[in-house]
Amino acid sequence: MVLMAVATVAREYPVEWEADVVLRDGSVAHVRPIRPDDAEGITRFHAGQSDESIYLRFFAPLKQLSDRDLYRFTHVDYEDRVALVATHRGAIIGIGRYDRITPTDAEVAFNVSDHHQGKGIGSVLLEHLAAIGREEGLLSFSAEVLPQNSRMLKVFADAGYSISRRVEDGIVQVHFDIEPTAKSEEVRLAREHRAESLSIARLLAPRVVAVVGAGRTPGHVGHVVLRHLRDGDFTGSLYAVHPHADDVLGVTAYRTVHDIPEQVDLVVVAVPADQVLDVVDDCSNARVHALVIISAGFAESGKAGLKLEREVLRRARDSGMRVVGPTSFGIINTDAAVNLNASLSPDLPRRGHFGLFSQSGPLAIAVLQSAFRRNLGISTFASVGNRLDVSGNDVMQYWMDDPRTLAVGLYLESMGNPRKFSRIARRLAMVKPVIVIKPGISRFGAPPGHRVRATDAAPEAFAAMLNQAGVIHVENIHQMFDVAQILIHQPRPAGPRVGIVGNSAQLCQLAAETAASWNLEIAGEPVTVAPHMDLADFAAAVQTMLRSDEVDSVFMCFTPPIDPISHEALDRIRDVVAHGDKTCVATVIGAVGVTTSSGVVSTEVGVVLDAPSTHRDAPSRELPLFSTPEDAARALAAATRYARWGQKDKGRLIERVGVARLDAEALIDQVLAEHPRGRDLTEAESEHLLAAYGIDLWPRMPVRTADDAVEAAEHLGYPVVLKSTSALVRAQSVLTGVRVDIKDEASMRVAFASLSEALTGYDDADHFVVQRMARQGVSCVVASTEDRLFGPVVRFSLAGNATDILRDIGYRIPPMTDVDVAELMESIRLAPLLNGYKGAPAVSKSALGDLIGRVSMLGDDFSEIASLELNPVVAHPGGVQVLGARITITKRPKRKDGGRRTLT
Repeated sequence: MVLMAVATVAREYPVEWEADVVLRDGSVAHVRPIRPDDAEGITRFHAGQSDESIYLRFFAPLKQLSDRDLYRFTHVDYEDRVALVATHRGAIIGIGRYDRITPTDAEVAFNVSDHHQGKGIGSVLLEHLAAIGREEGLLSFSAEVLPQNSRMLKVFADAGYSISRRVEDGIVQVHFDIEPTAKSEEVRLAREHRAESLSIARLLAPRVVAVVGAGRTPGHVGHVVLRHLRDGDFTGSLYAVHPHADDVLGVTAYRTVHDIPEQVDLVVVAVPADQVLDVVDDCSNARVHALVIISAGFAESGKAGLKLEREVLRRARDSGMRVVGPTSFGIINTDAAVNLNASLSPDLPRRGHFGLFSQSGPLAIAVLQSAFRRNLGISTFASVGNRLDVSGNDVMQYWMDDPRTLAVGLYLESMGNPRKFSRIARRLAMVKPVIVIKPGISRFGAPPGHRVRATDAAPEAFAAMLNQAGVIHVENIHQMFDVAQILIHQPRPAGPRVGIVGNSAQLCQLAAETAASWNLEIAGEPVTVAPHMDLADFAAAVQTMLRSDEVDSVFMCFTPPIDPISHEALDRIRDVVAHGDKTCVATVIGAVGVTTSSGVVSTEVGVVLDAPSTHRDAPSRELPLFSTPEDAARALAAATRYARWGQKDKGRLIERVGVARLDAEALIDQVLAEHPRGRDLTEAESEHLLAAYGIDLWPRMPVRTADDAVEAAEHLGYPVVLKSTSALVRAQSVLTGVRVDIKDEASMRVAFASLSEALTGYDDADHFVVQRMARQGVSCVVASTEDRLFGPVVRFSLAGNATDILRDIGYRIPPMTDVDVAELMESIRLAPLLNGYKGAPAVSKSALGDLIGRVSMLGDDFSEIASLELNPVVAHPGGVQVLGARITITKRPKRKDGGRRTLT
């Protein structure tokens, strides 16, 4: 076992390495760098370990740690010697460390508390140490493990890295590269998913619930929530917490949560904000799993409230608790085995298959009311208010495993970690539709109380992120339920072909025009049945359409001839399509929602039919009804796009071939060491950085005189171009800023004189460069920008006015697959120019795609790259030529989703 010499602390405590993580059992632990003041905690940790655990860690029966050992363990330099501790309720429960033994390899070791084995602590520490090691320039880890230490050998084996093992002198020597692999990333995300899913499952399906602040006064929030829990027939144990009463609303009351004789899973907090910290401490002492804080008066109320909110989070996380809120509307679980209505909603929603997430209380009310009016059943619902802890990311992890949830809807007022949202939503959308209401992310900020970084990214970047993840983006609650009622109660559309049947020619025509405007294909002519014909004739026409091999979806338009539509008529229409395999929607004047065997709840247009009273355990084939053809067509188009996304090849992550990450890192570190605030890279530095990622930047030589230009041309080799570097010249096509195809000295002197004369009087216009003559092709722009919220944002466009004026720009968020790259190139309106337009040869899209992929990897690897723009990039049939680059390096805060598990 290698023991490095003791080093003094060489740099400041790296607070950015701190993280809260969810363990395998759903509890929360805090991971942080070790500190000198941890000596006492490590002594207690060591004293609590078994003789076997001590021997497996130190290869000796080390009964007590010496002062020298404690000093060596707790004093590290955070560079060559790094140590992390995992803590729970203030106690150290795990220690992981590495000591650098070569410039690129370090020896790693772990020690996990006997009382917390099996929670995945060793895996978490390895994951975080590997991420830190990569940041510090390490390529691999080594470890010495006793053969009988099966737990530690399993930690290494299960991590997803390519492990080499050999036995030497009775000790297992383990070695592995720490660069992420497809397998290690799969393992990391799977572990994160399982832990966070279990954490939310315990929150949404508690066995024991207590309400703090459940007074006896009707109308007060705590009283209301307790009544809703009681009246909703919660299947677990229910308690009230009251300083004086023995019962409230017939529910047994105790003075504190700690006094309750059962282990409490969930506490609903409805006390004034200034009393919440006392409740958190009480819940901590009672080892409560989660809190739902309905109380207001936190970050949304000002700086004092923000400070209070942060203290609530700190104390809750230190105790391993999850927090919903503050200013939460509550949570709901309609599962018959739970019947949880810990919310301000007076009624438990109908049992169903739509999972709902909202942030603000008023919007939560609107969401639940809309679900009720449409007869659309809910599986679970969560309103998180200020999103202090539990977020939409957490709830999506739960929905991924919940068999009762078949589609999910999220109303997002803000987004704290778009990168994590994107990858979780993508995995969820593979199996269940994800519908998001988000007006867009802008630089104008989030609602008061929401913790979120500002963004300068274009709204199109947010839309691109959702498209990449397969998320259905809608504008409002109405549209969300329009789409949900199709995707829950109808099969996925097999394609875009739509057959239209109706009893009104005008309505059918409007349906066809609207569907076509949403890029649906109209199969043949709409079939119109005369309004006075019997309902059987309408049903027969629908059945004929359902049997057609030319139709993927059937769009019915029905308007009652005289009286409002009856139950019998709805049942007849529903029965026609109930057993088919095609997607069916209907515009029925006077109704909206989903049909059932006893009618439909309708009534966003004022017609209320009897609602079904039964709760279904499995989704039935119901007919989605819409009051207008426009609503039906838009929702059907969204369902069709989602089905297409589900069927398409998602591609593979860009392969890291020809990448020298350490070379790029060394350059960036050197620039920031000399210029801590960052700066633009020089031409030579840009060439070096890009070369590390396999990108060849064509050299260009600055010139100020005709003699300089001739010398530069002879150095590069004719033919060459002479161009101005002035931004003013580049921005105005009326100014001729370039001379091309210069083949000899005489031509260069003429070109220099001509260009100098043409640009006389323009500032900086006489700053020229000489560069080799590129092949004729399509000039493109490939760029990556580091955004404070999104992280790296890759964009692609054609150079010139297409970018500068028309803003014809495509966006994607790394990490990118080969399919993402291909779709990015096709996303701009001028994409036909790449494919060969009007006889022009098509460019090499494989070469262009490779370049985009390398830029995406570079941006993804380094948050310090504030901006990188390759312009122009000349794409031609034989490949690409990168003629210009502008790169800015800046010290940036660490990304929230930086390759290691953390609650954000």
